Amino acid sequence: MIDKKPIEKFRNLPTPFYYYDVDLLKETLDSLKEESSRYGIKLHYAVKANHNERILRIISSYGLGADCVSWNEIDAAIKAGFSPSDIVFAGVGKSDHEIINAIKAGIFCFNCESIPEMEVINDFAFRENKTVSIALRINPLIDAHTHKYITTGIAESKFGINTWDLEEVLKRLPDLKSLNLIGIHFHVGSQITRLSVFKTLCSHINELQEWFSTRNTELKLINVGGGLGIDYDDPEKSPEFGGYFSLLREFIELKQGQEIHAEPGRSIVGQCGSLISRVLYIKKGSNTSFAVIDAGMTDLIRPALYQAHHKIENLTSDGEPTRYDVVGPVCESSDTFAKYIELPETKRGDIIAIRSAGAYGEAMASRYNLRNLAPAVFSDEL
Repeated sequence: MIDKKPIEKFRNLPTPFYYYDVDLLKETLDSLKEESSRYGIKLHYAVKANHNERILRIISSYGLGADCVSWNEIDAAIKAGFSPSDIVFAGVGKSDHEIINAIKAGIFCFNCESIPEMEVINDFAFRENKTVSIALRINPLIDAHTHKYITTGIAESKFGINTWDLEEVLKRLPDLKSLNLIGIHFHVGSQITRLSVFKTLCSHINELQEWFSTRNTELKLINVGGGLGIDYDDPEKSPEFGGYFSLLREFIELKQGQEIHAEPGRSIVGQCGSLISRVLYIKKGSNTSFAVIDAGMTDLIRPALYQAHHKIENLTSDGEPTRYDVVGPVCESSDTFAKYIELPETKRGDIIAIRSAGAYGEAMASRYNLRNLAPAVFSDEL
C-alpha cells in the first residue's frame, strides 16, 4: 500500500497522474549498482521503459549507460546526463537521419539486426570519415515464456540475425571497412520471471562464442539485453538482481578481456510508479458492478494491449470487500484494467492506485479520444 501521507494530498490533485516514489527508485538503483558491480557487469538503462526527464536524470546520476531505440531517446538521454560513449542504439528499423545523428553524437555501439542495416551504417560512417562500433543482435531461438507481443527471441520474430545467417555476416564484414565488430547482443523478451530462461541464453552464448573463435573473430563484449521481470502481484517486492547477475557471471564462459553488458529497464523503474485515478461512477451491470475511473487505456495501455495484470488498490476506502470490473472512460471495450477483482466498497470520488506502472506506462501513453496526457508527480515534491 502507498504511504498514507501522500494519499491525503492526492485528494487535492487533478487526476489521473503518474506518481513516482523517488526513494524507492533510488533504493532500487542502489541495489542494482551493488549487485552488478559485484559481478563486474556493465549496465545500460533501457530508455523505452520510461523516458520521463526526471527519471532519466536520477538514473544517469548513478553512472549507468543508456539503451536507446530511437534518435529521440538518444537525444533525451544525452540531455539527461548520460554519456554518448555509454549509449547503445538498438532497433530493427533505424532510419537514415537517426543513424547519421547517432554517428555524429559518438555513441558507444550500434546493435545491428541485419546485413542491410550494417551496409547502411557503414555508408554513413564512411561519409562522416568515422569508424563505428557494432554488436550483432543474434536471435537465440529461445522461448521467454511471456506474452507473444513481448517475446522477441523466437524464429518468427522480426528481431535479430538468425544463427544460420552469421556466416554470410562474417563474409560481408571485411568489405564494411567503417564498421568495427566488438560484440554480440541478445534480447529474448520482456517480463521474464524464470531465471532458467537466462540460463538457457548463457548456454547459447557459450556455443556462439566457440563458433566465432573458430572463425578467428574476437569479441570484446557480450550484451545479454534486458527482460528481467518484476512481481506485478506484489508491488513492494524488489527485483531479483542478485540471482540474475550471479547466474550470468557463473554460466557465461568469458574469454580474457571480455565484458558482460546488460540492458535493464522495467526492473529499475517498474515498481516505483503508480497511476493514480479517481472514481467517476459506480455502474451496476447485469452480472457485475463497474468502477468507472478517469484513467484509461490512453494512460496505461498494457492491460488493453496484452492483457497485462496490475494490482489495483482503493486508497481511500475501508469498506466491505466487493467485486468490481475496473474500467476507464475511453470509447473502447478494451479499456478495462481488471475484471471481477475485490476492492473495499468503492464510491464516486475514491482514489484508485494502479500499481507497478513505472515501466511502459507513461512512456506508451497516447492522446486517443483527444485525452490529455497524465502528468508526473514525484514523492519528494508533495
